[in-house]
Amino acid sequence: MGSREEIVAAAAKVMREQGYAHATTKVIAQTAGYSEAMLYKHFRDKTDLFRSVLAEELPALGAALAELTADPGQAPLRDNLLRVARLGLAFYVDSFPIAVSMFSSRELLRSHRDRLRGHGPHLPLKGVTDYLRAERDLGRIKPDTDVEAAAALLLGACFQQAFLATFEEREPADRAEQLADVLLAGL
Repeated sequence: MGSREEIVAAAAKVMREQGYAHATTKVIAQTAGYSEAMLYKHFRDKTDLFRSVLAEELPALGAALAELTADPGQAPLRDNLLRVARLGLAFYVDSFPIAVSMFSSRELLRSHRDRLRGHGPHLPLKGVTDYLRAERDLGRIKPDTDVEAAAALLLGACFQQAFLATFEEREPADRAEQLADVLLAGL
């Protein structure tokens, strides 16, 4: 593992423990065993590092959604929904402790949102919506299905489970099968 990967892993650890707002580049660099100068050799700023943590250290929800959208008919619909639910639960459980501190002040949230430049929490919702639209186009779900609402229901439930697990400091319940089955019944 090279310095960049070690810094990303350290950032994920520090951000999970302290939240984004309190994770300084100095502490991240020290945790990785490098100087801040080395950190800035690989990353423009903490937001750039945060995006790398989301892409490289958290469950690959975005990649799975892109794969499912490109070729939705390769597996049974229930299997695909179960995969999305499992990845959604894992993604939100892992990212919730990191991202929640961004909401500690409006100024921090506004600054972070502006610096994300089009990346952000809307992307998983868009990915699930696109996937469900592809399934609808294949005729595997009802033609009148509101795919945006269905995507919001699935990811909203995953997010809620992550919130509860984080708040209660416990492992999340594995609700992926129930979530997939309830959604499937409505599709």
